Amino acid sequence: MIESILLSDIQPFSLNLISDIHQMLSLDFMRYAFLAGTMVSIVAGLVGYFIILRNLVFATEALGHVTFTGALAAAVIGLDPLIGLFGATTLVAILLGVLGTRVRENDVVVGTVLAWVLGLGALFLSIYTTKSSGANGTFGVKYLFGSLFGLQAQQAQQVAIIGLGIIVALLVIARPLLFASLDPDVALARGVPVRILSLIFLVLVALSLAEAVPAVGSLLNSALLITPSAIAQRLVTRPMVALVLSAVLALTFTWLGLTVGFYASYPVSFVISTLAFVTYVSVVTWQRLRASLTPRLRNRARLN
Repeated sequence: MIESILLSDIQPFSLNLISDIHQMLSLDFMRYAFLAGTMVSIVAGLVGYFIILRNLVFATEALGHVTFTGALAAAVIGLDPLIGLFGATTLVAILLGVLGTRVRENDVVVGTVLAWVLGLGALFLSIYTTKSSGANGTFGVKYLFGSLFGLQAQQAQQVAIIGLGIIVALLVIARPLLFASLDPDVALARGVPVRILSLIFLVLVALSLAEAVPAVGSLLNSALLITPSAIAQRLVTRPMVALVLSAVLALTFTWLGLTVGFYASYPVSFVISTLAFVTYVSVVTWQRLRASLTPRLRNRARLN
């Protein structure tokens, strides 16, 4: 619960960054937010790089919808929503991996699963609303949009522990996964278990989506999973550099979002997604301008 007594003593943002940071971190809910936000961002940046590389954006969006449906399904039958959240997302990820030899080449499978999941979500939402009679109207909002500022210590710790596990697992398979992502046919010929790696990666995507839901919600996951990675791959060509840059960008957007949300009272998810979007548009615009101006500058140099 946000410490309302201390919030009245908050000083406006100043140019003394050390003082500003100290003020934010003196509050429990901000420490929890930074802990969870930092881990979610690093996971999103690392996993997101491979999502872009493997053309799995559509599949990731489908799994993002599963998180909400799974949480609702668990709530309807009286279980902890986190059980449904992680369980349903992981099961659907495995289903996608089994149904398509390469998910990136099988949008029909992803689209079919997405339509089914959305239908189930509508059913469970109707049942839950009828059963609860509006007693818990914040449930849907909580799992759709998340709340970094509303995390408790245990939730933040859970997010951090799960995130650390995902990072370790991803780093273990990073090199063969990169090989399988860039040239799956050659990787398969050299004995790389391409199919198994694809399935493991889809499960890691599912876990990273489910892990982030309490913090940023199911609808805004892609702001951290997709956009920083798309920016990184536009700026650098070396895979490992792009992988690190993706995580750094996601982390930067989150830290800035938390700071702006704290001092300006804007929704953190809105700030994070806006920063990511504006940065992406700026990079694309700059690259296109540079591409259009370079031939002209070369021609002018030749004439001179």
